[in-house]
Amino acid sequence: MKFVFRWFGSDDDSVGLNDISQIPGMSGVVSALHDIPAGEVWPLDRINALRREVNDSGLELEVIESVIVHEDIKLGLSSRDRYIENYITTIKNLSKAGIKVICYNFMPVFDWLRSDLHFKLEDGSVVLSYDESLIEATDPVSIVETYATDSEGFGLPGWEPERLAELKKTLELYADVDQDKLFENLKYFLEAIIPICEKYDVKMAIHPDDPPWPIFGLPRLITSQENLERVLNVVDSPYNGLTLCSGSLGANVSNDIPTLIRTFGKRGKIHFGHVRNIKITSERTFHETSHLSTDGSLDMFEIMKAYYDVGFEGYLRPDHGRMIWNEKARPGYGLYDRALGVTYLNGLLEGIRKMEQKTP
Repeated sequence: MKFVFRWFGSDDDSVGLNDISQIPGMSGVVSALHDIPAGEVWPLDRINALRREVNDSGLELEVIESVIVHEDIKLGLSSRDRYIENYITTIKNLSKAGIKVICYNFMPVFDWLRSDLHFKLEDGSVVLSYDESLIEATDPVSIVETYATDSEGFGLPGWEPERLAELKKTLELYADVDQDKLFENLKYFLEAIIPICEKYDVKMAIHPDDPPWPIFGLPRLITSQENLERVLNVVDSPYNGLTLCSGSLGANVSNDIPTLIRTFGKRGKIHFGHVRNIKITSERTFHETSHLSTDGSLDMFEIMKAYYDVGFEGYLRPDHGRMIWNEKARPGYGLYDRALGVTYLNGLLEGIRKMEQKTP
């Protein structure tokens, strides 16, 4: 398996490529062209420029996170075919630049949601947190406004201004879209793009819903083992796969992450893994933590053991980290705690490998 690090580009990240290249065991970064609006084609020259910048630092760029799926595709509007054609062109261009995996999601309106971007833990570190009671008492528009002022001056992935400019109108459009309709729209999308992915050798890896339950009355699809199976079966291809995010799925205690890794990893359906820990404090209330197992509700040893047991050869990245040591960075995406996190994961993996080698 390859450890990679999310990087938002030289113009919108507090973390530099030189910083990332100094993290032990780091093979590359995952990135994107964040300034290109959802639904527009990614030009090949822009992709190649990004790849060269990353390669010049001694790192690989083989995973893109993410190529945003336009809202019209999720809604199933008549305009979706144009946006799907644009998506297909982008897949072809990414393939020409050596990209192997595209991480994407099919979450209506909000790619992810938290009630607090600056939740302070007892040790003074700051994390992202989610409290359902606070979300239910908050107007969606006010959340967008709050995120804009709480992002430390950085763009927030999934909260691009052009996508949220007409938030109320977009929410109204989903009034007649239930889970089954949303699934049919995903099926339509996958049936169109997966044959192209097979031809151009680019794997699609859908990210779970974050959090994995309905919010503001919007349907959710990627929330459980049953729903993961449903999406993978709709287009049976090795190029239709998963980004298995331990923190997103793990927010629901019914989801056993090591079991999910073994179930889908044995079938070669996990193309990308996000490994992070969360502390569940009550139903639909959690905050993020360090990666250390004892700091949260997820067992990182068992998660890494599961990846080892299935012979995982894809990409793993440390996911959201705490803000520590007075670092100022995009919420969840500082350097220090994510570097500690991936070093911890590498240590677990080394221990597992040596332990298994000594087992009769």
